Amino acid sequence: MPNENQLLLLFDGHALIHRAFHALPPFISKKTGEPTGAVYGFAGMLLKVIAEFKPTHCAVAFDSPGPTFRHEQFKEYKAHRPHASDELKRQFSRVRELVQAFNLASFEVSGYEADDILGTIARQADDQGIKTIIITGDTDTFQLVSPHTHVVTPRPGKSFNDTIVYDKAAVEKRYGLSPKQIIDFKGLKGDPSDNIPGVPGVGDKTATRLLQQFESIDGIYDHIDEIAPERIQRILRENEDAARQSKELATIVTDMPIDFDISACCVKSYNRDQVVDLFHELEFASLLPKLPQVLSGESCIAQPESSPASEAIDYQIVSTVDALDKVISILSEVDSFAFDTETSELNPRQASLVGISLSATHGKAWYVPVGHS
Repeated sequence: MPNENQLLLLFDGHALIHRAFHALPPFISKKTGEPTGAVYGFAGMLLKVIAEFKPTHCAVAFDSPGPTFRHEQFKEYKAHRPHASDELKRQFSRVRELVQAFNLASFEVSGYEADDILGTIARQADDQGIKTIIITGDTDTFQLVSPHTHVVTPRPGKSFNDTIVYDKAAVEKRYGLSPKQIIDFKGLKGDPSDNIPGVPGVGDKTATRLLQQFESIDGIYDHIDEIAPERIQRILRENEDAARQSKELATIVTDMPIDFDISACCVKSYNRDQVVDLFHELEFASLLPKLPQVLSGESCIAQPESSPASEAIDYQIVSTVDALDKVISILSEVDSFAFDTETSELNPRQASLVGISLSATHGKAWYVPVGHS
């Protein structure tokens, strides 16, 4: 059943940081002497889209350092890109600090790119009927557009002050192709930004025409004898391996081993004081008035149904060793029980355990505090 009241915003961390870095002047914080232009751009965009869409859930995906599986398939993948400058690298750590202060869930998986994380989470959210909006500067994600998944990106040649929401109709209007055909499109024409070669001599117009006629690269090669003019047919025959490999390189993974928990992405509250302090330190005074009291207009945590007045409720804090032994004895006699953890924050890599909740039957539960002072 669709979760009509839930909206998940997924941020393409690296794509947004890179876009802000190249689009904005190299601001320098007088207090710290560090460059802050990319951080400022990311923070401003974050506040803008949250205010605009009022999500119930948010998450940020980052590229992992080092090569990915695509580099193993094609050693020239992104080989032409210069290494990130020290000026840019310093700002990545600040953006991560900002994400933590906003209490946003973040994901990073070795061997994969942020796009793959976005694709996997979006698909799992789609399976749960959760509407998802991907915030990015990368058109590769257009292939992920579906009835439940849309993409927000700046209009061509514009900044994040002028964005467009891409649903299926918007993708078709821009490319003349459906979202699922975007990977075939890139397989044919290539993608210079990622150093994906494509088929030499096949540009946007030819790729679009072929896909409108034959739907996919498989369809093209199934009807290769029908391709005209003869020059294009010959080029396609000679570069079939390149076309298929380029499509594979352009395909976003949607089945990574990520167990997506929507509750971990709740944006009900954030550490506003910490964000204010960070904005003061980085001299983002113009962004302070844009800070909301909460990030979401509506709580994303479902409220439990009220229990009948006659139903006995027994919730206990386990504060002694004897009480803990009693709980263990009770739980050892049942076939199954539920447990949940209370942590200091949502990021699983940085969170500390605060307490454990346990229950073996409705209306009776225990809470074991382990990190309270």
